[in-house]
Amino acid sequence: MNKSAYIFRELGHHLPFSIMSVALGLFLAALLHFITQVAGTPDPSVQFGELFHIFHPLHILFSATATTSMFWQKERAVLKAVLIGIAGSVGICGISDIIIPYLSGMILGVEMHLHVCILEHPLLILPFLLLGLLMGFLTPRGMEKHEGVILSHSLHVFISAAASIMYLVSFGMVNWIEYAGAILIFMVLAVIVPCCTSDIVFPLLFVRKDLTSANHSH
Repeated sequence: MNKSAYIFRELGHHLPFSIMSVALGLFLAALLHFITQVAGTPDPSVQFGELFHIFHPLHILFSATATTSMFWQKERAVLKAVLIGIAGSVGICGISDIIIPYLSGMILGVEMHLHVCILEHPLLILPFLLLGLLMGFLTPRGMEKHEGVILSHSLHVFISAAASIMYLVSFGMVNWIEYAGAILIFMVLAVIVPCCTSDIVFPLLFVRKDLTSANHSH
Protein backbone atom coordinates (compact mmCIF):
# COMPACT_ATOMS: atom_id res chain seq x y z
CA MET A 1 0.00 0.00 0.00
CA ASN A 2 1.46 3.41 -0.96
CA LYS A 3 1.60 6.39 1.36
CA SER A 4 -1.36 8.27 -0.13
CA ALA A 5 -3.77 5.33 0.10
CA TYR A 6 -2.63 4.54 3.63
CA ILE A 7 -2.97 8.17 4.78
CA PHE A 8 -6.50 8.62 3.36
CA ARG A 9 -7.63 5.34 4.89
CA GLU A 10 -6.33 6.36 8.29
CA LEU A 11 -7.96 9.80 8.11
CA GLY A 12 -11.30 8.11 7.36
CA HIS A 13 -10.87 5.85 10.39
CA HIS A 14 -10.16 8.83 12.63
CA LEU A 15 -13.17 10.98 11.70
CA PRO A 16 -15.62 9.21 14.09
CA PHE A 17 -13.08 9.56 16.94
CA SER A 18 -12.84 13.28 16.20
CA ILE A 19 -16.60 13.90 16.17
CA MET A 20 -17.17 11.97 19.39
CA SER A 21 -14.23 13.66 21.09
CA VAL A 22 -15.47 17.15 20.21
CA ALA A 23 -18.93 16.21 21.48
CA LEU A 24 -17.40 15.05 24.78
CA GLY A 25 -15.34 18.24 24.91
CA LEU A 26 -18.49 20.32 24.51
CA PHE A 27 -20.12 18.32 27.30
CA LEU A 28 -17.12 19.02 29.55
CA ALA A 29 -17.31 22.73 28.68
CA ALA A 30 -21.05 22.80 29.39
CA LEU A 31 -20.51 21.09 32.74
CA LEU A 32 -17.80 23.57 33.70
CA HIS A 33 -20.00 26.45 32.51
CA PHE A 34 -22.87 25.21 34.70
CA ILE A 35 -20.60 24.83 37.75
CA THR A 36 -19.21 28.35 37.37
CA GLN A 37 -22.72 29.76 36.97
CA VAL A 38 -23.94 28.00 40.11
CA ALA A 39 -20.86 29.18 42.00
CA GLY A 40 -21.47 32.74 40.80
CA THR A 41 -18.01 33.04 39.26
CA PRO A 42 -17.81 36.51 37.70
CA ASP A 43 -15.35 35.53 34.96
CA PRO A 44 -15.60 31.82 34.01
CA SER A 45 -12.95 32.30 31.32
CA VAL A 46 -10.35 32.08 34.11
CA GLN A 47 -11.34 28.48 34.87
CA PHE A 48 -11.43 27.63 31.18
CA GLY A 49 -7.97 29.18 30.80
CA GLU A 50 -6.60 27.05 33.63
CA LEU A 51 -7.97 23.92 32.00
CA PHE A 52 -6.49 24.98 28.65
CA HIS A 53 -3.07 25.13 30.33
CA ILE A 54 -3.56 21.52 31.38
CA PHE A 55 -5.02 20.11 28.17
CA HIS A 56 -2.62 21.89 25.78
CA PRO A 57 0.60 20.54 27.36
CA LEU A 58 -1.00 17.10 27.59
CA HIS A 59 -1.87 17.33 23.91
CA ILE A 60 1.76 18.10 23.10
CA LEU A 61 2.84 15.09 25.18
CA PHE A 62 0.52 12.74 23.31
CA SER A 63 1.30 14.29 19.93
CA ALA A 64 5.07 14.16 20.40
CA THR A 65 4.76 10.52 21.42
CA ALA A 66 2.55 9.56 18.49
CA THR A 67 4.49 11.53 15.86
CA THR A 68 7.92 10.35 16.98
CA SER A 69 6.75 6.76 17.37
CA MET A 70 5.06 6.67 13.95
CA PHE A 71 8.25 7.83 12.24
CA TRP A 72 10.64 5.81 14.43
CA GLN A 73 8.83 2.55 13.67
CA LYS A 74 9.23 3.17 9.93
CA GLU A 75 12.74 4.67 9.83
CA ARG A 76 15.47 4.53 12.49
CA ALA A 77 17.00 8.01 12.22
CA VAL A 78 17.32 9.61 15.66
CA LEU A 79 17.88 13.29 14.82
CA LYS A 80 15.28 13.20 12.08
CA ALA A 81 12.77 11.58 14.44
CA VAL A 82 13.41 14.26 17.11
CA LEU A 83 12.96 17.12 14.65
CA ILE A 84 9.80 15.59 13.22
CA GLY A 85 8.49 14.95 16.74
CA ILE A 86 9.05 18.58 17.75
CA ALA A 87 7.59 20.09 14.58
CA GLY A 88 4.69 17.65 14.52
CA SER A 89 3.72 18.32 18.13
CA VAL A 90 4.53 21.95 18.98
CA GLY A 91 3.78 23.24 15.48
CA ILE A 92 0.71 21.23 14.61
CA CYS A 93 -0.73 21.23 18.14
CA GLY A 94 -0.40 25.00 18.06
CA ILE A 95 -2.50 25.07 14.89
CA SER A 96 -5.09 22.71 16.42
CA ASP A 97 -5.34 24.16 19.93
CA ILE A 98 -4.66 27.85 19.24
CA ILE A 99 -4.73 29.04 15.62
CA ILE A 100 -7.94 27.31 14.46
CA PRO A 101 -9.92 28.25 17.63
CA TYR A 102 -8.59 31.81 17.33
CA LEU A 103 -9.64 32.07 13.68
CA SER A 104 -12.96 30.35 14.41
CA GLY A 105 -13.82 32.97 17.01
CA MET A 106 -12.83 35.75 14.62
CA ILE A 107 -15.02 34.25 11.87
CA LEU A 108 -17.94 34.14 14.30
CA GLY A 109 -17.46 37.82 15.04
CA VAL A 110 -15.79 37.53 18.46
CA GLU A 111 -12.75 39.57 19.46
CA MET A 112 -10.15 36.92 20.31
CA HIS A 113 -6.83 37.16 22.14
CA LEU A 114 -3.89 35.30 20.58
CA HIS A 115 -2.05 33.36 23.29
CA VAL A 116 0.87 31.17 22.16
CA CYS A 117 1.85 28.93 25.07
CA ILE A 118 5.28 27.82 23.86
CA LEU A 119 6.32 31.49 23.70
CA GLU A 120 4.62 32.73 26.86
CA HIS A 121 5.04 29.65 29.08
CA PRO A 122 8.01 27.64 27.71
CA LEU A 123 8.74 26.01 31.09
CA LEU A 124 5.18 24.69 31.13
CA ILE A 125 5.43 23.15 27.65
CA LEU A 126 9.01 21.83 27.40
CA PRO A 127 8.80 19.02 30.02
CA PHE A 128 5.73 17.58 28.28
CA LEU A 129 7.45 17.84 24.91
CA LEU A 130 10.66 16.13 26.08
CA LEU A 131 8.80 13.30 27.79
CA GLY A 132 6.64 12.85 24.69
CA LEU A 133 9.73 12.50 22.50
CA LEU A 134 11.21 9.97 24.91
CA MET A 135 8.00 7.94 24.97
CA GLY A 136 7.96 7.95 21.16
CA PHE A 137 11.36 6.27 21.05
CA LEU A 138 10.42 3.76 23.74
CA THR A 139 7.17 2.63 22.11
CA PRO A 140 7.78 -1.01 21.10
CA ARG A 141 7.84 -1.88 17.40
CA GLY A 142 4.42 -3.20 16.39
CA MET A 143 2.74 -1.50 19.33
CA GLU A 144 0.31 0.23 16.95
CA LYS A 145 -1.45 -3.12 16.47
CA HIS A 146 -2.36 -3.38 20.13
CA GLU A 147 -5.85 -2.48 21.35
CA GLY A 148 -4.28 -0.19 23.94
CA VAL A 149 -3.21 2.16 21.18
CA ILE A 150 -6.86 2.64 20.18
CA LEU A 151 -7.57 3.83 23.72
CA SER A 152 -4.43 5.97 23.68
CA HIS A 153 -5.36 7.64 20.43
CA SER A 154 -8.96 8.16 21.57
CA LEU A 155 -7.64 9.92 24.67
CA HIS A 156 -5.27 11.97 22.50
CA VAL A 157 -8.10 13.14 20.24
CA PHE A 158 -10.29 13.99 23.24
CA ILE A 159 -7.47 16.04 24.81
CA SER A 160 -7.00 17.86 21.50
CA ALA A 161 -10.72 18.65 21.27
CA ALA A 162 -10.86 19.81 24.90
CA ALA A 163 -7.80 22.05 24.48
CA SER A 164 -9.30 23.69 21.38
CA ILE A 165 -12.64 24.34 23.08
CA MET A 166 -11.02 25.63 26.28
CA TYR A 167 -8.90 28.05 24.25
CA LEU A 168 -11.91 29.29 22.31
CA VAL A 169 -13.84 30.08 25.50
CA SER A 170 -11.00 31.36 27.66
CA PHE A 171 -9.50 33.74 25.10
CA GLY A 172 -12.59 35.43 23.74
CA MET A 173 -15.80 33.45 23.25
CA VAL A 174 -17.28 33.58 26.77
CA ASN A 175 -20.86 33.32 25.44
CA TRP A 176 -20.03 30.18 23.51
CA ILE A 177 -23.24 28.19 24.02
CA GLU A 178 -25.21 30.17 21.43
CA TYR A 179 -22.54 29.20 18.90
CA ALA A 180 -22.39 25.52 19.91
CA GLY A 181 -23.40 24.18 16.48
CA ALA A 182 -20.77 26.21 14.64
CA ILE A 183 -18.20 25.36 17.31
CA LEU A 184 -18.86 21.65 16.76
CA ILE A 185 -17.99 21.99 13.07
CA PHE A 186 -14.96 24.22 13.60
CA MET A 187 -13.56 22.06 16.40
CA VAL A 188 -13.95 18.83 14.39
CA LEU A 189 -11.81 20.52 11.74
CA ALA A 190 -9.41 21.65 14.48
CA VAL A 191 -9.02 18.02 15.54
CA ILE A 192 -9.21 15.92 12.38
CA VAL A 193 -6.93 18.06 10.22
CA PRO A 194 -3.99 19.02 12.49
CA CYS A 195 -4.24 16.17 15.02
CA CYS A 196 -4.35 13.40 12.44
CA THR A 197 -1.81 15.26 10.32
CA SER A 198 0.50 15.27 13.32
CA ASP A 199 0.02 11.58 14.14
CA ILE A 200 -0.08 10.14 10.64
CA VAL A 201 0.46 12.38 7.62
CA PHE A 202 3.37 14.53 8.83
CA PRO A 203 5.75 11.76 10.00
CA LEU A 204 4.96 9.50 7.05
CA LEU A 205 5.76 12.25 4.55
CA PHE A 206 9.39 11.91 5.61
CA VAL A 207 9.61 8.10 5.53
CA ARG A 208 11.71 7.04 2.55
CA LYS A 209 9.71 3.94 1.62
CA ASP A 210 6.14 3.03 0.70
CA LEU A 211 4.08 1.43 3.42
CA THR A 212 3.56 -1.77 1.52
CA SER A 213 3.38 -3.80 4.69
CA ALA A 214 1.09 -1.41 6.54
CA ASN A 215 -2.21 -3.16 6.85
CA HIS A 216 -3.17 -2.06 10.31
CA SER A 217 -5.54 0.63 11.54
CA HIS A 218 -5.88 2.47 14.84
